[in-house]
Amino acid sequence: MARVTDLHKRWMKQAKYRKEYDALEKEFVLASAVIEARNRAGLSQRALARKMGTTQPVVARLESGRARPSLRTLERFAEATGSLMRISFMPVKPRHGAA
Repeated sequence: MARVTDLHKRWMKQAKYRKEYDALEKEFVLASAVIEARNRAGLSQRALARKMGTTQPVVARLESGRARPSLRTLERFAEATGSLMRISFMPVKPRHGAA
């Protein structure tokens, strides 16, 4: 049986798969950061939900990457996990002719 990582490597060679995967990168990054922060805080989804004043399914959706959380939700998440939320904007490509 093929391992998921091996399949992923093979599929990444296909332009269509790579394009779709890249389109989901932001969701993967956020979901991964949320899961890592919750685990670092030693909280279950249910305990985190209680601290945030929400429900466990809301936390599960946040961790799945399917949800687009509001800034307020992310602030409540950071406070509940004892984390510092940092948002930054970085240029994708240098702009020609920009001063």
